[in-house]
Amino acid sequence: MTRAVTPTTIRPPFARYSHAVEVPAGHRLVFCSGQLGIGPDDVIPQGVEAQTRLCFGNIGHILQAAGMTLADIVRINAYVTAREHMAGYMKTRDEFTALPPPASTLMIVGGFTREEFVVEVEVIAAKAD
Repeated sequence: MTRAVTPTTIRPPFARYSHAVEVPAGHRLVFCSGQLGIGPDDVIPQGVEAQTRLCFGNIGHILQAAGMTLADIVRINAYVTAREHMAGYMKTRDEFTALPPPASTLMIVGGFTREEFVVEVEVIAAKAD
């Protein structure tokens, strides 16, 4: 079982995430490449929440293929193209993450390969063998 590491000796997280997640020995790790908000039909919905749902949906399919679920996520790196996308991303991310929440980083970037994309999400998942 993974363990959240959030010491009381430092400032608590700004949102629903852990400062760190410990993965004990005997766990398999899956490293997912960054997923963009695009469906299998090449449709890119407008808005950060819709794109974030697709990102986590894609991640869910990847993890399922590896014998895992979204509940096995221990680390998230996410990128949005503007500050105004942060709240919508975090709200939607929280719909897909379990407790204790994974370690997480959110960065604002200049853009992605296509200007329609406003968010990209990559994760690390861990599950006991």
